[in-house]
Amino acid sequence: MEKKTCTQCNANFSITDRDLEFYEKVSPVFNWEKYSIITPKLCPDCRQQRRLAFRNERSLYKRRCSASGEDIISMYSPDKPFTVYNPDFWIEDKWDAIDHWVDIDFELSFLEQFKTLFKNVPLKSLVSEYNEWCIYTNICWYCKDCYLTVGSEYTENSCYGTLIQKSSHILDSNYTYECENCYSCLDIEKCFHCYYLKNSSNCSYCYSSSNLVNCHYCIECENLSNKKYCIKNKQVTKEEFEEYLQNHSYHFHKNNIVKYINGHSSENASWDYILNSKDIRNSFEINDGENISHSQIVMWWKDLYDCSNCYIDCQKSYEIMSSLTTNNNIFSAFIYNCNNTIYSLNCNDCSNILLCTGLKNKEYCILNKQYTKEEYEKLTPKIIDHMRQDWEYWEFFPISLSPFGYNETLANEYFPISEKQAKEKWFNWSDYQAPFPQVKKVLSADKLPEKIEDIPDDILNWAIECEVTKKPFRIIPQELKFYRKHNLPIPKRHPDQRHLDRVQLRNPRKLYDRKCDKCKMGIETTYNPEWKETVYCEACYNKEIY
Repeated sequence: MEKKTCTQCNANFSITDRDLEFYEKVSPVFNWEKYSIITPKLCPDCRQQRRLAFRNERSLYKRRCSASGEDIISMYSPDKPFTVYNPDFWIEDKWDAIDHWVDIDFELSFLEQFKTLFKNVPLKSLVSEYNEWCIYTNICWYCKDCYLTVGSEYTENSCYGTLIQKSSHILDSNYTYECENCYSCLDIEKCFHCYYLKNSSNCSYCYSSSNLVNCHYCIECENLSNKKYCIKNKQVTKEEFEEYLQNHSYHFHKNNIVKYINGHSSENASWDYILNSKDIRNSFEINDGENISHSQIVMWWKDLYDCSNCYIDCQKSYEIMSSLTTNNNIFSAFIYNCNNTIYSLNCNDCSNILLCTGLKNKEYCILNKQYTKEEYEKLTPKIIDHMRQDWEYWEFFPISLSPFGYNETLANEYFPISEKQAKEKWFNWSDYQAPFPQVKKVLSADKLPEKIEDIPDDILNWAIECEVTKKPFRIIPQELKFYRKHNLPIPKRHPDQRHLDRVQLRNPRKLYDRKCDKCKMGIETTYNPEWKETVYCEACYNKEIY
C-alpha cells in the first residue's frame, strides 16, 4: 500500500495493490507497448470535486442559438463566449466538428491546444434528446411535458426533480422510479400518491414517512413493512387515519432507527445506495455494478474507477464524467456510445479519438483531425509521451477547461465553497445574473395564503420572494394545477432551494467507523457517530422491521 498526500487539500489517502492492478488494466496499449497510468496526485474527494465541476445540471439561461438566431434555453449563460446550438440543430448533419480541426504541434502544450479547439467547436445548449415539450429540462431523454427536471427518462408531466425515471405527475422529488402522483419525495420506487416520503418502495397514500416497504395509508411512520392504516407506527382505523390527515400539515420525517447503509443485494460493498452490486469501494449510488471504486451515480457498469454519472453497459473506464454505453475510456466527459477515447469532451458514437470535442460518428481523430488507423496509432504514443513530459497525461482535465462557474455546477452541491475559496483552488466562478422576471408584482413568501383554495389564478403573473435566499421565482400553470388537485400549499422557497433541501436530507458522501447500536458490531456508515440516530447493522435492522 502506497501512502500519498493530496496536493489540493493535504488529506492523506492510500493506493492499494487493487488500485495499481486497475490502473494497469485500463492503461492504453499501442504497438504492443503499454502506456501506464501513474497514481493520482489528488485524493478521491478532490478528484470527484474536479469532475463534478464540469457538470452543470440546473443553472439554465436564455440566450440565442448561434445557428438560427432564435431564443433558446441553455446551460451556458449569455456572457460565455461560446458558439451554442440548440440540441436539434447540433445533432443534424448541417455542420461537422471535424471542420474545426487543429494541426498537432509538438512545440506546445497539448491541453492548451485542446483548449483552443474547445473554444471554437459549437456546444449543444442542453444535453437532452427525444423529448416533447420539455424546453426547460437538461440531461433528459424521452420525456414529455416536464419542466426543470434533470437526469430523467421516460417521464411525463413532472417538475422540479432529479433522476425521475419512468414516472408521471411528480413534483419536487429526487430519485423516483416508476412512481405516479408524488410530491416532495426522495428515493422512492413504485409509489403512488405519496407526499414527503423517503427511502420507500411499493407504497401508496403515505405521508411524512420513511423506510416503508409495501405500506399503504401511513402517516409519520418509519421502518414498516406490509402495513396499512398506521399513524406513528401504530395501527389505526380508516376513520382515524382520515381525520388525522385532514388536521395536520406534513414535512420530511426524521428517523429514530436507521440501517447503517441504504441498499440491498450486494456483496463486498461500501458506501451508500448500492443495489445488486459486487466489489464496490468508496462509491455512492451504484446499481448493478461490479469492481467499482471512488465513483458516484453509476448504473450497469463493470471495472471502473473515479467515474461520475455513468449509465448502461460500460466497462473499463477511469476518470469519466457523464457517459452512456461506453468502453475503454479515460480522462473524458460527456461521451455517449464511445470506445477508446482519451481526453475527449462532448462526443457521440466515436471510437479511437484523442483530444477531441464535439465529434459525431468519427474514428481515428486527434484534435478533431481525421487520420488513418496507422497514423493514429503512430502519433498517439508520441503525444502521450509529450504530455507525460509536460506532466499533463495522468489525470482528468484541468479545472480551467470547465466551461462553467463552480457555483453553476454539481460540485457546489456536494462540495460547497465560497467564491474566494473556489478561486484559490483555480476553479471558475460565474457572476452572471439573469434578468429579473417581468411580473405584475413581487410577493414576499410570508404573505402567501396558507390554503391553496385562497390562491388566485393571478399568482401565475406574480413573482414570489424565497423565504431563504430572497431570490424570486414563479409558479407555472401545471404546477398550480397539481397543488390544487392534491390540496397542497404554494411553496415558499425557490425551486433551487427546495432542491438543496432535498439534497441535504441525504447523508454526506463520507464514511465513518462506528458500532451497531444494538449488537455492537463494527460497521462503516455515512452516519456520523456524533449524530443522534440509532444505527443498526443490517441483521439487527431486519429483525427490527420484518
